[in-house]
Amino acid sequence: MSVIYVLLPVALALAAAALWAFIHAVRSGQYDDLDSPPVRMLLDDDGSEVPGNAPGKAMGKATSRDRTGDAGQSARRMPDRGPPPERGP
Repeated sequence: MSVIYVLLPVALALAAAALWAFIHAVRSGQYDDLDSPPVRMLLDDDGSEVPGNAPGKAMGKATSRDRTGDAGQSARRMPDRGPPPERGP
């Protein structure tokens, strides 16, 4: 029974904090534009607004080195041990 004296104020404090966070988000305009975020991901951009990304350079394109599977992993490559041993019947 004494647990209620601790849990009830904690639960009320958490509920008040959640209500305050929701009211703050609504007043600051968090929920003003609900239509454009799903459409924004479909727009084709060149990525030039990303720092360090040259205009015209497509993001996420694989280079010839990436396509061969040697994307900087040559130091971690396993040594060649030759063909597996043949097993007899």
